[in-house]
Amino acid sequence: MAEPLPSRPGARLAVLGSPIAHSKSPALHRAAYSRLGLDWEYTAVEMTGERLPGFIDGLDDSWRGLSLTMPLKQDVLALVDEVDELERLTGAANTVVFDDGVRRGFNTDVGGIVRALGESGVGRVRTGALIGAGATAASALIAMAELGAREVRVLVRRPGSAAALGDLGRRAGVVVDELPIDALAELGAGDAELVIATVPGGSDLGVAPSAVLVDGSVLLDVAYDPWPSTLGAAWLARSGRVVHGLGMLLHQALLQVRVFVHGDPFTELPDEDDVLRVMREAVR
Repeated sequence: MAEPLPSRPGARLAVLGSPIAHSKSPALHRAAYSRLGLDWEYTAVEMTGERLPGFIDGLDDSWRGLSLTMPLKQDVLALVDEVDELERLTGAANTVVFDDGVRRGFNTDVGGIVRALGESGVGRVRTGALIGAGATAASALIAMAELGAREVRVLVRRPGSAAALGDLGRRAGVVVDELPIDALAELGAGDAELVIATVPGGSDLGVAPSAVLVDGSVLLDVAYDPWPSTLGAAWLARSGRVVHGLGMLLHQALLQVRVFVHGDPFTELPDEDDVLRVMREAVR
């Protein structure tokens, strides 16, 4: 059951990252707070890791929290006082909430991925493939583990760059195999029932996915601008199953709103189905 709304008039929030001008987070959050009747301000701020400590230290008591995109999801870890279980596991935070002088970090990317896939009918997988090995890939790996995956192939350009994901996989009970990006042309549906791409949407991977993989696997591309991404276009060209990156963005943002409103990603919002509806309409 939803908890009553807090009394924090005029609270300030922002999404930080670089580049940030393209972010749809302000539209999502503003729609949510308007629907909830909260006079909260949510903006976008261009930010680098070098400037992040000074920025956070300079915030006054009017600030309720921050959303974090690349390259800040790991940079912020040293700046928070408390972390949730998923942040500790993945080594990445995309949310910080300020509670009476305490900085609390959260990872809502994992839940956003799981919820977006579930909405598209993907509830269980046995095998998966990840493209990229950064902070979002760590969240994607844990999301795959929550969906039941026990073997995940990580495709990278730079040999050895998936080592941290291998360690994470061992902690999550997932066998992680690193492969060169060129292996994308050879994988079949049996190798990966689910493919999650975590690289920027405009990236040229230099290789096309195999037709067998496209025909038999679901693609979630976390990138949403530009759309379709290179991989998204490859799947769509063969009428393959594609989960748009906006789905992940939408659902991780809803969990962020829960954190900013209640301080807890598991506490539902009042009329949450309608809050989700207006958020979805804000980015169509």
